Amino acid sequence: MTMIGLFAKLWRALRSPTFWPGITVPAVLIGLFELWSVVGLRVNVSPSLPIGLYIATIDARANLVEFCPAEPFASLSISRGYRDRGSCNDGAAPLLKPIVAVAGDTVEFSAGGIAVNGRRLPNSAPLTKDTKGRPLLPWPFGRYIVAPGTVWVASSYHPRSFDSRYFGPITTAAIRDRVKPFFTL
Repeated sequence: MTMIGLFAKLWRALRSPTFWPGITVPAVLIGLFELWSVVGLRVNVSPSLPIGLYIATIDARANLVEFCPAEPFASLSISRGYRDRGSCNDGAAPLLKPIVAVAGDTVEFSAGGIAVNGRRLPNSAPLTKDTKGRPLLPWPFGRYIVAPGTVWVASSYHPRSFDSRYFGPITTAAIRDRVKPFFTL
């Protein structure tokens, strides 16, 4: 093909009625996604929290956090499909969970669930199998004093949340952002 033929083909493609929508729609969607990241919006479709939009905040009282789980729990959550593709170093999406215990709190963890300072959290009993029947191993049962630089995260919203009942406390250094609900269903 000659250069003139190549330019003619390109010109016809640019004038095609399907070319611009085919480029514009994906570009707008990518732009919106990037804009959401810049302004701190997070989309939650996980059952661990109400479905909706959450926004990053500097408010230290916000008890919802976004974090990337540590190994080996990061790999387990990816291999089992608990996390979609995303921005963590492992290529998967961060988790969004409520902080339920901070440094100095007492966590009692048993087959009945998580109790913080003597108050049991609803829907926090560890499960023995996930939704596909694969075995789940809970964090070792016992009584823990939350160490400085760590927090426990758990959803009392849904009993199937992948949280501290399976991976224990997380380091505060793993927290990427504190978030609060912006619009939820």
